[in-house]
Amino acid sequence: MSLSTVLFLFLAHLGIGIVGTLLFVSHEAGVKFFRFNYGLAAILIAIALAFRPSDADTATSTFALAALVVSEAAIIVYWATVGRMLASIRPVLIAVSVGGGLIALVAQAMAVAAGRGLPSEALVVASFLSSAALLGGACTAMILGHWYLIIPSMQVAHLQTLVKVHIASMIVRVAVVAAAVFLAIATWEPGLGPSFRRYITTAAGIFFWQRVLFGLAGPALLSYLTWETAKIRSTQSATGILYVDFFTVVVGEALAKYLLLATRVPV
Repeated sequence: MSLSTVLFLFLAHLGIGIVGTLLFVSHEAGVKFFRFNYGLAAILIAIALAFRPSDADTATSTFALAALVVSEAAIIVYWATVGRMLASIRPVLIAVSVGGGLIALVAQAMAVAAGRGLPSEALVVASFLSSAALLGGACTAMILGHWYLIIPSMQVAHLQTLVKVHIASMIVRVAVVAAAVFLAIATWEPGLGPSFRRYITTAAGIFFWQRVLFGLAGPALLSYLTWETAKIRSTQSATGILYVDFFTVVVGEALAKYLLLATRVPV
């Protein structure tokens, strides 16, 4: 395991998640909003590619990298031409950027699962997809909340919709982590290495409990508070909560990548 692998996975998932979450944002947010977010996603994925693992030489890893590069190219073209191109071209670029990102996530999960002998590729795929959705939802909702300072007349229903998406991704993420922990404990047998149950009950398991506290419990509470403030149309209060929410999600998902590579459990 290396820090570069953790950074590669985290930044790639955040960038892909942002692009995917933009599908739920109304065009009323304006061209500048989409240009900013697509530019942010492009920068994050570019940095992720710079940290790509040098030892990932399997066919699946190469395919995942190629899909990510294709997605990055479509994101850059969209960012450079949004507001300046025919409307008929935009859906193609969006489909390529989102589709390439999804393919990259699935291929990354399969490569990590196969390379480290994880028992369930499907669970790792679910972990990567839900991680990207949670990261993207938290980041895009935070930026959209801030955008009400730029476009005060924008309907608050748009923020409410994105907060619903964020809450839904939070629920799915919790379910995936719970399933991963249950499977890790239930399928352990003597001779298969250290028990995950023992790991989380020792001092070494502090990273797991930090992941649960900051990455799951924290965002769950904060996303609910965001929804309550959005319902009363207090966009500034909702945005302030979303800043904290995004920070906790970042901490939790970074720890999740570390724990996956350290313990082979996709939490």
